[in-house]
Amino acid sequence: MTDQQQISNEFEDRKKKVGDLRETGVQPYPDRFERTHTLAEAKALGEDGEVRELEIIGKSPREDVRVCGRLMLVRSHGKLTFARLQDHTGQLQICFMKDVVGEDVYKMLKKIDVADFLGATGEFFVTRHGELTVLVKEFQLLGKTLRPLPEKFHGLKDREAMYRQRYLDLLTNEETRERFMFRTRLITAMRNYLDSHNFVEVETPILTSVASGAAAKPFETHHNALDIDMFLRIAPETYLKRAIVGGFDRVYEFAKCFRNEGIDPSHLQEFTMLEYYGSYWNFEDNMTFTEQFLSQVIQEVAGDLKVELMDRDGNKELIDFTPPWPRLHFTEIIEKDCGIQVLDFYGDADGLRAAIKKAGIQIEKMDTMGYGNLCDALYKKVSRPKLIQPCFVIRHPVDTKPLARRSDDDERLADTFQLLVNTWEVVNAYSELVDPADQRERLERQAAAKASGDEEAMPMDEDYLKAMEHGMPPMSGWGLGVDRFVALLTNQDNLKDTVLFPLMKPE
Repeated sequence: MTDQQQISNEFEDRKKKVGDLRETGVQPYPDRFERTHTLAEAKALGEDGEVRELEIIGKSPREDVRVCGRLMLVRSHGKLTFARLQDHTGQLQICFMKDVVGEDVYKMLKKIDVADFLGATGEFFVTRHGELTVLVKEFQLLGKTLRPLPEKFHGLKDREAMYRQRYLDLLTNEETRERFMFRTRLITAMRNYLDSHNFVEVETPILTSVASGAAAKPFETHHNALDIDMFLRIAPETYLKRAIVGGFDRVYEFAKCFRNEGIDPSHLQEFTMLEYYGSYWNFEDNMTFTEQFLSQVIQEVAGDLKVELMDRDGNKELIDFTPPWPRLHFTEIIEKDCGIQVLDFYGDADGLRAAIKKAGIQIEKMDTMGYGNLCDALYKKVSRPKLIQPCFVIRHPVDTKPLARRSDDDERLADTFQLLVNTWEVVNAYSELVDPADQRERLERQAAAKASGDEEAMPMDEDYLKAMEHGMPPMSGWGLGVDRFVALLTNQDNLKDTVLFPLMKPE
């Protein structure tokens, strides 16, 4: 018999049990159960309280706890049946004794299967093997499951199946559950820190008429009611800055973003970004805040500032997040790593392209790239793979950051920084460009590059320029890819392992 045939047979068997239960007056899908404790809370109660002997409990069982969860294991031994319940807090063993629940009720256990939801009332005893267990006085079926769980004792192992049926991955793999709880704790810690430093959480549009906020290829759609083409946002930046124009001092958003890029383990087309902006800061103020912010969050959720992570080759690296973090100049590290000083070709995409080719460096699609994207691609090729310990890469060419403020001491550079950890870009930040004339000039260059075939260049955004012309204070902010940060801190080599329900091509 094939695995598929076996699953089909069990499916039909469980459907029959549903009918049998209904015929005996048992509702297989009741509407509620009054729980007194989660399984972890119940276990703590049993460990802290007095536990009576099983013989005494059997004669006069109490109702100390009312617990519920999914059955993960059932073992029958004649007049005794042991089972294991699981909820979001953990697992707990329960025991059905024929003499306690009664013969008719005990027979009902034959209609109960692994993966069913069950509620149980009883009190604790300790088994001969020393395991704290609830002796069930009464129980109730809370949800009959029609499909069996995969590989009962080993959990879901096939990676694609984990993504397609994440609910089974969560159910059978404790490591997966803990990873997503880690993600939740991380976001909570970030939100709490920002709230405590006078940031205000806001929401901005996902559906936009202009694909702005970052250099990337957008997803396009059509708005039928307005009969206009629209885009899924690339980043919330320009709208968060509009909020600053409107009088907010510090704002942030946990934003769903979309980029119509190629599929690989380090990029998601739909991802979560934390983006914030602080008025009256420059990029150096922001770097100092970033060190304090992220080091405290990591200490809180990981328990230590020294974290063992895996590098791109699977080797262990001890990463020390203790601030301060080194500050490296973008153009200087590129020159050190490949001999090309990109500022020598400032604004000259053809010249820089020729120098890259002369150096024997291969960059995909570089013949269609503008100067800014060429600089960025060269850095990612020759320098970023060498950056392991936390560091800031600062002062990027202006054309790589079309929304960043131009440096006062060198108009070719912008007041920018990126946070790199274990070769991963964690944060992208700068002193924001608040000069509307400068912004218009740069967006015009970006629009020209887009017209020449650079799909990732930014378009003109007249509405944003109008907002800028109403006045912006000095400010600095950044965007952090939450999925990527979780992957980094939990040693995942594929961002899909940090997203509950990643996008998959239909089977």
